[in-house]
Amino acid sequence: MPSPSTTRAPSSSRLSARDLFAGISGNVMEWYDFAVYGYFAEIIGAMFFPSKDPTVSLLAAFGVFAGGYLMRPLGGLVFGHIGDRLGRRRALTISSLMMGIPTALIGFMPTYAQIGLLAPTGIMLLRLLQGLSVGGEYTSSAVFVVERAPVERRGFYGSWVVWGSVTGIVIGSGTAALLNGVLGAAALRSWGWRVPFVAGILIAIYSFALRRTLADEPPPAHDGRPPIVEAVREHWRAMLQAAGLSLLNAVAFYTVFVYVVTYIQLFDHLPAAKALDINTLNMVAILILLPFFGWLSDRVGRKTVTIGAALLLAALAWPLFALIHSDAPVSIFLGQFGFAVLLAAYVGVGPAMMVEAFPRDVRCSAVSTSYNLVLGIFGGTAPIVATYLIQRTHDDLSPAYYIMAAACLSAVAIFTMKRAPEQGPEPVRPVGPR
Repeated sequence: MPSPSTTRAPSSSRLSARDLFAGISGNVMEWYDFAVYGYFAEIIGAMFFPSKDPTVSLLAAFGVFAGGYLMRPLGGLVFGHIGDRLGRRRALTISSLMMGIPTALIGFMPTYAQIGLLAPTGIMLLRLLQGLSVGGEYTSSAVFVVERAPVERRGFYGSWVVWGSVTGIVIGSGTAALLNGVLGAAALRSWGWRVPFVAGILIAIYSFALRRTLADEPPPAHDGRPPIVEAVREHWRAMLQAAGLSLLNAVAFYTVFVYVVTYIQLFDHLPAAKALDINTLNMVAILILLPFFGWLSDRVGRKTVTIGAALLLAALAWPLFALIHSDAPVSIFLGQFGFAVLLAAYVGVGPAMMVEAFPRDVRCSAVSTSYNLVLGIFGGTAPIVATYLIQRTHDDLSPAYYIMAAACLSAVAIFTMKRAPEQGPEPVRPVGPR
């Protein structure tokens, strides 16, 4: 029978299924847009950033995308403040509108041929606005869901926040692929690419409607100082540890599931359709595995799962990347699948770990700032760093070393992490009869 120091009586849940869907729906919107923009980047570049060199147009389109990413830390500060001062529901409601409306407006934006420089300027401003909302969306939803979940099931429910993000990628990629198959190249280039952006407003409306009906709790009391100031002064060690926890997520996910699609085409010489098929299948594998690892963390402990996943990634990143660097689709799939399993274990537990590291009065600000600084710097640049490493070292497997280094640093950060005193001991529920 487990000792009293490691267990806690089950608590009643304030998190209904409707609350859970409301919490994760914005993540679906956020990553749906991510996938759609990336899939149609070549067309967007030609329409809004015309150049005699198509590569220049593509780079300009991705540059605007990266610019939106650099807004994440600012968004984290803004929405962290809103969540701590005005309540979690208010932060979630505003972020869903700030993500959905610009996405739809991109679908209606006139091209460079129609309005000149106003077209790329408009796209850039809309992407920056989206980046601001993205900085508050994921972390605000993580705080909302984990706070309302039963204490002994926070890992499981927190994993659904990540599940929403991955679902958005799968829906966005599937929508773009469907349009690519149904429409001809001319129709897709003329108007078809706009359809998924305009359709994104449906997800935003659904998310906004759900979130408006949420019962909100009174925001935490403050002494007049901005919550982020209090967080930095009183909890800077915990913020550094939460940033360290986020590092492996940023480096590994963006290398393995964003950059690798290009890597498979350039170095393995597979067509884009095949690379996307492999990537999509492994994204679906993550969807299946996320709730399991969240559930497991509630039984064996969050540190056990995350440190185990980090150390395995440090040990296996090179052989798994070697499998990906193959001309055999089965080997490529198995290599990425290995990453999918380990990353599902790692990122699925992240929301609960971050939320439990901070007291309620500064939680949104501390989590949003720690997470978004790392994602903005290391996540947005991971594909560029991977490309640079290969060019610099002439080693096609060098991105694996970047993942290994991040895994080691994150493992150290996790080992030193502590739960906020108000949380009490982690309510581990061992597997098996009790």
